Amino acid sequence: MTKDYYKALGVKKEASEDEIKSAYKSLAKKYHPDLNKEKDAAEKFKEINEAYSVLGDKAKRQNYDRFGSEEGNQQGFNGGFSGFEGFGNFGMDDAFDIFESFFGGSPFSSSRRQRRQRKGADLSYSMDLSFEEAAFGAEKKVEIEKYDTCEACEGTGAEGGDLETCKTCGGSGMVKRVFRTPFGIMSQTLSCPNCNGEGNSAKTKCRKCHGTGKVKKTKVIAVKIPAGVETGSTLRLAHEGEAGDRGTSAGNLYIELNVKPHKLFEREGNDILLEMPVTFAQAALGDEVKVPTLHGDVTMKIPAGTQTDTVFKLNAKGVPYPDGGNGDELVKVVVKVPEKLSKRQKELIAELAGEGEEKLKPRKGLFGKMKEAFG
Repeated sequence: MTKDYYKALGVKKEASEDEIKSAYKSLAKKYHPDLNKEKDAAEKFKEINEAYSVLGDKAKRQNYDRFGSEEGNQQGFNGGFSGFEGFGNFGMDDAFDIFESFFGGSPFSSSRRQRRQRKGADLSYSMDLSFEEAAFGAEKKVEIEKYDTCEACEGTGAEGGDLETCKTCGGSGMVKRVFRTPFGIMSQTLSCPNCNGEGNSAKTKCRKCHGTGKVKKTKVIAVKIPAGVETGSTLRLAHEGEAGDRGTSAGNLYIELNVKPHKLFEREGNDILLEMPVTFAQAALGDEVKVPTLHGDVTMKIPAGTQTDTVFKLNAKGVPYPDGGNGDELVKVVVKVPEKLSKRQKELIAELAGEGEEKLKPRKGLFGKMKEAFG
């Protein structure tokens, strides 16, 4: 009978890799024989490991989902610390995580724990830009509430920045433990929990930050928007996120940009698109018209006999390129026929029609092209 590994880990079949990993870590800690003295804890722990050895491996999970088995699955370790393959994707990083959740540190050395010391959290901010700001660039200011380095103690967490040698580790930043694990008796060197591996601690905790080295602040940050950005562009401001633990860097601030639509222009890459209405007389006789652009109004010549949907190009009137120069503005002429005519206008048009106005023939449009393609 096929075992229900999803049920063993208490997750749904569609659970993500992170959800499966999280469920495993929680259950492994709960039923570990050294931590749980109930009679069935060891068996339950074995069942959990077996389930994760399959569901934690992408290929084995796919086979299990399709065929109800994990072809090629190997149970257990192949000796020493070299073989974690019996646990699927449960590699060394997972082992460190499990050790830290059980015993508060890595099983080998403090250097790993120090490297994993938390840097500051990244922050994100959504910013709206006008069409022109996105095209030409701008300087904006954002107001961010975040945890920043405490100025009173300079991030040390100690009143007046006054630190003393840690009494727990003697200033080494490391402590040693010996304990029993599923792998046997192990000696573990890890970061000192009292000073977080720093080797020193506060004589008196800072009154402003209560020893954390961080305080919540509202900070105004200047943001330079480069020319030519679009909706969906993201700017990264290094070290403008939240402050990290003592001795680590601050996180980053990510500005997500949203460009508001323009009442006249549309944008296609670095080109600007504009529909320009003209009268029947202007299109028939020709004229000069003022055309709006991002760079100001320009005069454009409409040749006599211009048809609707004719596109004219205004060179270098578009959005600037990062390395210099501009895109173009493409102006599509739309001939507007008056909906209401005076008596005199009707007479003139009728007279025009009588002067031998050219006979128009049907042209192949969308339906004609479709018929040609499919017929």
